[in-house]
Parts: sequence; structure tokens; C-alpha cells
Amino acid sequence: MIRKVAIDLGTSTLQIYVEGKGVVLNEPSVIAVDRYLNKVIRVGRDAEELLGRVQEGIEVVRPVREGVISRFNHTVVMLQRFLRKACGRFLLPPGAVIAVPSIVTDVEEHAVLDAALSAGLKEPFLIDEPVAAAIGAGIDVNGDSGHMIVDIGGGTTDIAVICLGGSVVSSSIKTAGDSMTEAIVRYVRNKYSLQIGDSTAEECKKAIGSVWRVAEPETFRVSGKSLISGAPLSTGLTASDMTEALEEPMTDLIEEICAVIERTPPELVSDIAENGIVLTGGGCQIYGLDKMIGSVTGLPVRVADDPELCVVLGAGKAQSSGMLTTSSKRIKSNK
Repeated sequence: MIRKVAIDLGTSTLQIYVEGKGVVLNEPSVIAVDRYLNKVIRVGRDAEELLGRVQEGIEVVRPVREGVISRFNHTVVMLQRFLRKACGRFLLPPGAVIAVPSIVTDVEEHAVLDAALSAGLKEPFLIDEPVAAAIGAGIDVNGDSGHMIVDIGGGTTDIAVICLGGSVVSSSIKTAGDSMTEAIVRYVRNKYSLQIGDSTAEECKKAIGSVWRVAEPETFRVSGKSLISGAPLSTGLTASDMTEALEEPMTDLIEEICAVIERTPPELVSDIAENGIVLTGGGCQIYGLDKMIGSVTGLPVRVADDPELCVVLGAGKAQSSGMLTTSSKRIKSNK
């Protein structure tokens, strides 16, 4: 019987960790909705397959945007279906811990809790994403030494300096994986007069995304629609194209990291100089991002093992080890 689950309710992906089993689900947080019936017809990968191919009346959307719930009822249905897929049917509602961005409003927090309860979960806890990411990356968050974590998700990037079980200084910005994808779409449109879809830009980002000089650059071919003739058109993109395309979001990201360092007490900055900055989240896998951040800040930087899973793994570990009282928030629903 499943008694505890941990959930990373992300903008791009939803991940579920089950105590004793590990991560049992990792799927796009996407749904397909029949607008005439207001009914969810597909979720996850099944829904993502319809992107750019939907018929009239079918809408493919993300019910979670920039780290917060934008469509409550659809989020509940998505959670229910993913939980059923990952865990089967419950005899008793399992307890849950859900990771949320470090800076969310009370209304946004209650929306997450209400959605969890409506989906059939029991007494949900909330844990800050950077704290969960740090735990998942193997950092001792309860120690008295300061650590800096940069968790780059799909909709938000959470930056925090963690010490004694919580965030001493933190920030959450909307420059993240989706911003990088959008920047690639804009770049290809402006430079090559070629319109490509978000899914194509995402594939390109994963294949050759780079912000640092590549020794042996590869070419990735993208196809779309010519903005001049309207006819099908393709072109080859290189790592140099990616570096140009990602310049604006990278600048915003690094400026925010520097701003957090500036607000950090000197004693903790000394700890960070020794412990380094740890990068987590799917967005941190852009080639050379660790080198770029290190060159600007003058601090050691490393990418965590399994960076995409750090948040959900950390949330699960916090729940199993009894760390919730020190590293998370629990807000009871008004329901």
C-alpha cells in the first residue's frame, strides 16, 4: 500500500516519487482539452503528441504556468490521472509533499493544497523547490555551512542560499527553460525568416544548446515555415547560433545570481566560495552554463547528478527522513 508520495508540479514536467520505489512518473505537464465539452481527453506524453496537430475544438495547454496553477480544475484532473498511472487506485489517500517555487503568494500556495486534496491526497505539505533541490543534490541543508542552489526549471528559476534547514536569501524569476526555448524561436525567426514551433526549438536546445565555445560544433537541422514565401523551409543551426539566441535569458539569469550573492551575508559567501554553486533542474544542462556562471562570479560551480530529478528526489527524501518540520511549510486548506 502506498502511504507517501512526493510531487514536483512543474511547468514543463510533473514528477512523482513513491516511498520505497523512487521516481515512478516523469511526464510533460500538458493536457489536451475538448473545448466544446470542457473535458480533458489526454494528459502527459499523449497530449504532447498533439502539439501543432490539433483539430478545431481541441486545445493543448499547460495547466501550470511559471510555477503556479493557472487552471485549477484541469490541474486536478491531470494530478488524478498521473497519480492513477503511477500508483494505481488508492485504498487510503496517501500523504504528499509538493514542491513549490520559493516565492509564491498565500493564494498560490492554497491553490496547490486545494488541488492536491481534490485529487485525493491527504494532508499535503509544501516544500520550497530550492530546498528540495539541495536535498536531492546531496547537500546537508540542516548543517551550519551555507550552500547556494540554482534550480532552473521550465517556468521559473529558483536561486537560494541555504543554511540551517532553510533559505537565508532567495529569489524566483521567470527566466528559465521556457524563456530559453522562446528565445530560440525568436532568433530563428529574426535571423533566418523561419518560423519554427516550440517543440522544434526545445529539441534544438537539448541537442546543441550552448553558451560556451564548443570544440567540435555540430549542426542541427530545423524545419518550419518561411516567413517570406509561406513555403516549407529548413536550415542548419550550430552551437554558435545557440549562444547568440540565449544571450538575453543567460544575462538575466546571471544578473539575478549575482544579485542574490550581493544580498548574502559575508560569512555565507565565504561558505559558498568553499562549497560552490550547485545547479539543478533541466535548464541547467545547457552546455557551458556552469563555466559561464563560474567565470562571472569567480565561484566554483557544478551541475548536480540527475539534475532534472533533484527536486522530486529531495522532496521524497525530506518526507521519508522526517525533515519536513524544518525544511518545509504546511498550510491547511480552508476546504
